[in-house]
Amino acid sequence: MNRLSTVIITILVVSALTGCGNKHEADMSTGMEYARWLDIDKRDGYSVVTVKNPWNPRAVLQTYVLVPRDATAPAGVEGTVVHTPLQSALVYSSVHGNVIKELGCLQSITGVCDLQYFDMPEIRQGVADGHIINAGNSMQPTLEKVVQLHPDAIILSPFQNGGYGALTGMGIPIIECADYMENTPLGRAEWIKLFGELYDRRAEADSVFATVVDNYNALKSLVDSVQHRPKVISETVTSGVWYMPGGDSYMAHMFVDAGAEYPWKDNADTGSLSLSFEQVYDQAHDADVWLIKSLESMSYGEFAAMYPLNSEFKAFKDRNIYQCPSLNSTLYSDFPFHPDLLLSDYIKIFHPEVLPGATRYFSRMEEE
Repeated sequence: MNRLSTVIITILVVSALTGCGNKHEADMSTGMEYARWLDIDKRDGYSVVTVKNPWNPRAVLQTYVLVPRDATAPAGVEGTVVHTPLQSALVYSSVHGNVIKELGCLQSITGVCDLQYFDMPEIRQGVADGHIINAGNSMQPTLEKVVQLHPDAIILSPFQNGGYGALTGMGIPIIECADYMENTPLGRAEWIKLFGELYDRRAEADSVFATVVDNYNALKSLVDSVQHRPKVISETVTSGVWYMPGGDSYMAHMFVDAGAEYPWKDNADTGSLSLSFEQVYDQAHDADVWLIKSLESMSYGEFAAMYPLNSEFKAFKDRNIYQCPSLNSTLYSDFPFHPDLLLSDYIKIFHPEVLPGATRYFSRMEEE
């Protein structure tokens, strides 16, 4: 499996458990309504951000004390001090880069890792012009480049039992964005409020999120009363393993919200299920719709040649497979913080009678 496929699977593998943050009588909480792993307390002149540990719900992953640039950090408050608004950031993911751009702070991205996975032309041009530093591979960034940049913060996605090596001792705040571990679409999208705090764009972040919530719920309501719910499956077997969304995962929730029947909806896993072809076929050989995300578009002939038994599914025989070629799509940058856009595609595929029109990301597989 290549690295891009691994990144794609990682984006889709989500997990969540409940937790609670401490409140103080004189403080004002932003009131996270959907996000489980994030808590923000607005205090007198500063904010305290708690990122809960998705792999150990009784633990805290990070606590940040966000202080205005011209202010002194409060005494007696534990946590990593971050001076805001950020003016220089080393960003590891185009998902977060696009959020920063949406809040009008693109100029603050002064360094990136994994440039090859950034679908932002402004970032690529900035690196080419020398205005943005390419710090190399996110798994082992070039320390000399990080020292040269010395950003206000490093923004990245944490992994279980992951460490950051020499970066930890450089005195640069590492903002661990565990948004991808949320198991609901609106839970992940609500993490835009963290970026609102980091960039002093609270009103803008709140406005974007409120619009996403309204759009998502309005779309969801279109299929609340539909009688027929087509059975759906996603992806395909790769190297003997079929990664299918767990029943309490981000994607499983989206399938149900879009008015589909998901065969593993009663499964309690919040991540992905590692299944064999036989297990999937046994449960979903009669699936009405098949959704595939691939690097490039495939025809039915190419898809059958890739794995002949693919042709045994009802969706293949009925020519009801939809695919999203990721090399030419902004899907992976868009949907984490704008799940309403992907939900719209799903409803148009599952229930065109309810929501007609062209899809944004997926298109029907061609015969040749």
